[in-house]
Amino acid sequence: MSDRLHFMMGTFRAEIPRDRHYSSRHLWLQAVEDGLHRVGFTSYSVRLLQDVYFLEWTVDEGSGVRERQEIGEIESSKAVSALYAPADGRIVRFNEAVLQDPSAINVDPYGSGWLLEMQTTAPLLTAEEYIRVLEDGWENTQKTIKGQLH
Repeated sequence: MSDRLHFMMGTFRAEIPRDRHYSSRHLWLQAVEDGLHRVGFTSYSVRLLQDVYFLEWTVDEGSGVRERQEIGEIESSKAVSALYAPADGRIVRFNEAVLQDPSAINVDPYGSGWLLEMQTTAPLLTAEEYIRVLEDGWENTQKTIKGQLH
């Protein structure tokens, strides 16, 4: 069994590592220790955003958050987008390196491009469940992409 699943976005292959969990908002969560997770964008979301060049948080470290609560903003070559908490929990710390230079999000989303660490015990999606979310939403995503291009 491969340590990564793949989702085809046209000719682009989005990698979905099996060693972490996912939110339906296209973020990965990887356990760092009991209840503490490192969080970042999936390669699927990075591909849709394209070149990320600005990141700002609207909550402070130590803040309690609710799933889908707006916690920040990201600017890319495609758009300015709100960032939402992937689960109920508490923000422990932000990745200061990507605040200074968010280019790591573009080149290493599953490594040095991580966004934050949070404590959560919320139920999350497996890699296989996340692939099903992508498959179920791909038709609408393509329509949105085509609408942005025309």
